Formats: sequence, C-alpha cells, structure tokens
Amino acid sequence: MTTMAPELPIEVDKETGVWTTDALPMLYVPRHFFVNNHMAIEQEIGAVRYAKILYHAGYTSAWHWCEKEAELHGLEGAAVFEHYMLRLSQRGWGLFTIETFDLEQGVARVRLDHSAFVYVYGKVDRKVDYMFTGWFAGAMDQIQQARGHSLRTRAEQVQSAAEPGCDHGIFIVQPLS
Repeated sequence: MTTMAPELPIEVDKETGVWTTDALPMLYVPRHFFVNNHMAIEQEIGAVRYAKILYHAGYTSAWHWCEKEAELHGLEGAAVFEHYMLRLSQRGWGLFTIETFDLEQGVARVRLDHSAFVYVYGKVDRKVDYMFTGWFAGAMDQIQQARGHSLRTRAEQVQSAAEPGCDHGIFIVQPLS
C-alpha cells in the first residue's frame, strides 16, 4: 500500500473543534462507524425504504454542497460536477470517475471503485451504494439551476461491486421524463 497526505484542505477551529473543508463544516468518523449505522437502519426499515429516504436527503445535501463550493471556488457548469467527484474521492467514499457528462442533455455516467460500503458489506448480491444516487442528481440539478435552466434529473445505480461478477459500481443520471 502506498500512502499520501490528504489532498483537500482541512482546518480545525481551536475553540470549537469544528473541522472545515473549503466552505463547509465536516465530520471525521471511522468508516465502520458510519457504515454500521447505515446497516442498522437498513435492517430496521428495509433497504428499499432507506434508499428512498437517503435519495431525497442526499439530493438536498449535494445541491447545497455544490452551491457553496461553486461560490467559494468560482466554479460553474461541468467544473462543479468534476470538483464534487474529486472531493468525494478525496474524502474516502470511494474513487469516483466521470465516464460521460453532458450538461446540455442532463446526463452523466459515474463509475465507483473502492466503495466504502462494499469494503464493509462485501459481496452480498445486491447494490449497496444507493446512498450516492441522490447526490448525483442533486449536483446536476443545482448546476442546471445556476445556469438558469429548469431541467431536472434522477440518478440510479445500475451496478455495484457488491454484486457477483462486478468489480465496480455504475451510476446513471438522466432527465426526468
């Protein structure tokens, strides 16, 4: 294993202990803590219901994140989405690669390698990275809104490395019909 220092700026307020990266406060927690909480909720209410709840929460959070980061860094359009995928990768959720991105059409295809969820779940014959789906649509829609466009999208995970025969995840963003 080759290691490196984090590539994202982290500041800690001496008085409050609040961690900040770029324009937003952050939490630094062990992966197992986060995923174990995720799994406990999933067991209690079911993966389908939990995925729906997380989609809407993630959509709103991604919208907010992209809005704040675009303002802080002077980004717009595809650069906001690229920055979002970079920061998600740098923060340990997995390695996100934009395979296709067409802002005019409101479509994207994102590949996920080394998912934090797959590391904990393992091969369980189902998609386990559903937490990310709302993030991609929320990001795309915030960028559209900032451009003055009313196009809205939805995202779906079509493949997970937790499924047999798959070594990475795939997410598709497309316009609402």
